[in-house]
Amino acid sequence: MDVKLSQKFKNYTKHPFFGFIVFGLILLIIPFAKDIIGVTLTDAIAKTLIFYVVALGFSLLIGYAGLASLGTAAFIGIGTFLLYSIMNVFNLPFIAVIIIGLIVAILLGLIFGGVSLRIEGMYLAIVTLGLSEIAVELFKNFDQFTGGVSGTTFTGIELFGFSLNSQQTLILIIVAVVGTMMLTHNLIRSPFGRALLSIKNSDSAAQAMGISILVYRLMAFVLSTIYALFGGVLYMAYVKFSMGSQWSLSVSLNLLAAVVVGGAKSIWGVLIGTFVIFGLDLAVFKTIPFLRDSQFSNMSFVISGILIIIVMMYFPGGLIGLFKDLYMKIKLKISNKKLSKEAVLDENND
Repeated sequence: MDVKLSQKFKNYTKHPFFGFIVFGLILLIIPFAKDIIGVTLTDAIAKTLIFYVVALGFSLLIGYAGLASLGTAAFIGIGTFLLYSIMNVFNLPFIAVIIIGLIVAILLGLIFGGVSLRIEGMYLAIVTLGLSEIAVELFKNFDQFTGGVSGTTFTGIELFGFSLNSQQTLILIIVAVVGTMMLTHNLIRSPFGRALLSIKNSDSAAQAMGISILVYRLMAFVLSTIYALFGGVLYMAYVKFSMGSQWSLSVSLNLLAAVVVGGAKSIWGVLIGTFVIFGLDLAVFKTIPFLRDSQFSNMSFVISGILIIIVMMYFPGGLIGLFKDLYMKIKLKISNKKLSKEAVLDENND
């Protein structure tokens, strides 16, 4: 019986979603340990997880489609104001936010993607930067939906007739994070993900196989937009405040850095990168009193900058690639030691 249970457990651990589920279960401790962890640190973890959702979508764009967009922050901002407008201005339920948000994300992805993807490289980044700046200015001028320059405050979401508090909203965020990880895993291992990689590696080879470069890149842009808008909805649901100016270029650059530093082709790598770029500042330098109130309060940006330079120069696979290399070296060293011990024992027996 024990052998059967052990075999079943081994089979479960081999499932591709096993790690995501375990990660989610560990995260579920946080909402119930809020008093022990502290409100500031809990909020920092929640915000980092929200940016991780957006970064996963961005990883599809840069890691698989090979496209660098600087307009992602604008889509997060749209997501925040969309939630506010649908629930507070039009008094529609939260399910309407998901449906309308999905439609809006697809339309925006098709419009902006259709305009942007006809050019490549540096010019694509410049065009998306321009779109981002336009969005920020629009946020400042649509007072009814965005609160103008001062921003807007959200009362909180209702789900199935129940008003969610911060603890319940954090649980919703954790469920959303695990679900997004599963979705991303399936996408990158699907024919869609393989087609994107082939386009990134060689346009001409992909075209020779009958893959439409524009169509697949547009699909990646739309997916990235959906992730960003969804992240914006989660941000507004938890933080309950959004201001147009906070969704500027710097957020898009930080998302780009998070994906590159962690490893653009790895779900876990993007998680590491998001913690380094966003979590280090929120959970460490803005939480620990000594660091928060000292001249070191902005040191996280210095550390992030140094890491970006080191990773770009020496570890193109990101920090996850570095960890994998170290793991393989340690594993090889251990196996070599075992072989040498076995060889010594064989000689002694002879």
